Amino acid sequence: MRAMVIESYGGPERLVPRDIPTPVPAAGDVRIRVKAFGVNRAETYMRKGQWPEISEISGIEGVGEIDEDPSGTLRRGQTVAAIMGGMGRTRFGSYAEYTCVPRGNVFALETTLSWSDLAAIPESYATAWTCISDILRIGPGQVVLIRAASSALGQAAVNIAHAAGATILATTRDPNRFPHLQDLGAATVLAENGTVHEAVRNLYPAGIDGVLDLVGNRVLRDSLRAVKRGGQVCQAGFLGGPEPVDAFNPFLDIPSGARMTFFGSFVYGTPDFPTSDVPMQTIVERVENGTYRAKPARVFPFDRLPDAHRLMESNQANGKIVVVLPS
Repeated sequence: MRAMVIESYGGPERLVPRDIPTPVPAAGDVRIRVKAFGVNRAETYMRKGQWPEISEISGIEGVGEIDEDPSGTLRRGQTVAAIMGGMGRTRFGSYAEYTCVPRGNVFALETTLSWSDLAAIPESYATAWTCISDILRIGPGQVVLIRAASSALGQAAVNIAHAAGATILATTRDPNRFPHLQDLGAATVLAENGTVHEAVRNLYPAGIDGVLDLVGNRVLRDSLRAVKRGGQVCQAGFLGGPEPVDAFNPFLDIPSGARMTFFGSFVYGTPDFPTSDVPMQTIVERVENGTYRAKPARVFPFDRLPDAHRLMESNQANGKIVVVLPS
């Protein structure tokens, strides 16, 4: 099969095409013929060698058709989406014509969406759903701040929170993206300058219900200062870089009565976070009927995957980058 391999750690040019043997599914796995996949920030860190576990074939999500399920649970040709389960980390990922994934990390789907449109959904919307609906439990009448809201994950979170009836504050570094976020449902868009809690407190002096922080460690203290007593910050991204918080002290940095948590989508498929908790079929149907707006921002052919990485690192995508394999 054809695969895009990390030849050595470094820039996008280190992603090179290779012909390698088609993987054989182990017990509990299924083999998927990959049709398309989304590109994620984590994969750029993997390519550069900045991740604890790295496979030579990256890609933490993908959509396609079942090629083989040794258990017989999923039929050959069934449309599926797959996320995590060690993809791109402890096993070959989706940057290939075929990938083997634990059955528990696969969603069987019925959809009329094209492969490129479907590929814009799985990882971003699963993560956004878990953060907004399960961890932060944002609902009607509540106020949530989504930091780095113009990212693919951020836009998914805005979609989900808006449909849930919440009031959304959103941040982005690019003023040109303000109108798009407002169109998605953000009531107020703030310039992401690393310090937004004062602007939030001017709007809501008592603080807000929740913050979904996708910028990461360098703004964590600021996010915590925005929530009210009983409010919660969920950190689920490191778009500002993976460096740790300098001299973080819970006694001083976490407001009394506030809560802080982290969610990493690599836990999907574990007993605590089964993929069955994510209503992926419902999410796909809401994309189909326009409740959620999840069109890819850019679509690249497979042989231009390095260019997709370059766009990701330029921070100019303004949404989900998708790569489509040849039919």
